[in-house]
Amino acid sequence: MALKLEEKKVVVAEVNAVAAKALSVVGAENRGLTVTQMTDLRAKARKEGVYLRVVKNTLARKAVAGTAFECIAPALKGPVVLAFSQDDPGAAARIVKAFSKDNDKLVTTLVSLGGLLLGPKDLERVASLPTRAQAVSKLLGVLQAPIAKFVGTLAAPNSKLVRTLAAVLEAKKVGQTQAAG
Repeated sequence: MALKLEEKKVVVAEVNAVAAKALSVVGAENRGLTVTQMTDLRAKARKEGVYLRVVKNTLARKAVAGTAFECIAPALKGPVVLAFSQDDPGAAARIVKAFSKDNDKLVTTLVSLGGLLLGPKDLERVASLPTRAQAVSKLLGVLQAPIAKFVGTLAAPNSKLVRTLAAVLEAKKVGQTQAAG
C-alpha cells in the first residue's frame, strides 16, 4: 500500500526524531519473515527500549539526514528493518543477534555506532557492549580497588604487630609447659 505525501512526511519526521536521540542503529534485511515473526521481533524490541521500524530506503535516507547516522544512507539497499537503540548502545544489536539465531531470514546488513558505519560482522562486537548497569558496576569496582588496597596497606603494620605478639605469647606458653613438664 503506497503512502501519501503527508504520511511519508510523518514517517520521515518520526524516524528522524528517533535517530537524532539514538545511540546506535542496526539494519537487517527482513525478506521472508512472516507477520507473526515480525510482531514477535517488535515486541522483544519494545521490551528492551529499541525503536524498530520498516522504512522504505528513500524515506530512511531522508530521515537520517542531519543525524549521526547519516553514514548509513549508502548502505540502505533492499527491504530493511531499522532498529535504533535509545538507552543502551548494544540493545538493538543484541535483539537482532538473538532473533536472527532462530530466524535465518533476518540478515544483518549494517551496524552504526557513534556516527561510524560498521559492517554486519561487527554486530557481535556491538552486541557485547555492557549495559548501563554493567558499566556503572565495573566503574565502581575500578574506583573501589585502590581504596581497598590503601586500607589494606594501612592495616598491615597493625596486623603484623598482632601476629608477632600472638607468636611471642604462644612461644611463652610452650616454654612454660616444657618447664612444668
